[in-house]
Amino acid sequence: LENATSMPSVDAWLREAKADASAPVCGMYLTHNGVVRATPKAEVRGSDWRRGPRHKVGSMVFDYDAQKVRSAIEATRAMPGIGYVRVWLASGELSVGDDIMLVLIGGDIRPHVVDALQALVGTIKNECVSEVECEA
Repeated sequence: LENATSMPSVDAWLREAKADASAPVCGMYLTHNGVVRATPKAEVRGSDWRRGPRHKVGSMVFDYDAQKVRSAIEATRAMPGIGYVRVWLASGELSVGDDIMLVLIGGDIRPHVVDALQALVGTIKNECVSEVECEA
């Protein structure tokens, strides 16, 4: 888990992953780059469809529980076929368009890597972070 002030380079992460001891077993890598959007989460997810006029998100206050994220990373590393996992998360007040998270997963075959990416991002979003959308 990394907490640099700005999002790391995906290209640099991929170079480092391909130089890692796990590289010989990794046949593919997937990334997830979460970004603050102007549309509220409830509207995008469809749980807010009856609400009146829609508001727009102007910013988001984002924070996370580092220990929970580390546990989620370790659980992902233990999944079948997964050889490489790396996560960066932002924190504080973020504007629309700002990066929230970067996740990189490497593994043996596509189904394993897709499943691991989906599981890890889902766990981070549902169990490890706090996202408070601020109206524009």
